[in-house]
Amino acid sequence: MRKMLFLFAFVLTAITSNAQEIKWMPFNEALAAQKKNAKPIFVDVYTDWCGPCKMLDKNTFSDPKFVEFINKNYYAVKFNAEGNEEITFQGKKFTNPSFDRNRKGRNATHELTMFLQVPGYPTMIVIDKNGKVANTIVGYRTADELLLNINTTK
Repeated sequence: MRKMLFLFAFVLTAITSNAQEIKWMPFNEALAAQKKNAKPIFVDVYTDWCGPCKMLDKNTFSDPKFVEFINKNYYAVKFNAEGNEEITFQGKKFTNPSFDRNRKGRNATHELTMFLQVPGYPTMIVIDKNGKVANTIVGYRTADELLLNINTTK
């Protein structure tokens, strides 16, 4: 019985460790990578309190075909719309001057969120190879739905 449990745990670990994940990177790193090797950028604009954002992570962003497609064709960015990351995009520096580290739940909106005209969460944005916003997708989508929306904007 003990050997069976060990074997089960070993197989389960092997299966979960081989699961593919999207290779998320910070926004500034994706922009720098894009200058060296021109690929579009897929941006997941989320907040910590957003339920549909968490559903995207759990369902859509873990779907093997979606993961493979994004990793192959895009630089992937998870951008917290209420975070405090300093980002330089299109020659402008964006911050969140009203960010409050001690605040629980909703926080101040990042300047880049407003610049990108994000209407709600979740929002996925495709930035083309030239650094211009090519597509904005608002709301929860399944992997198949999202693949249809972004496959045409590469």
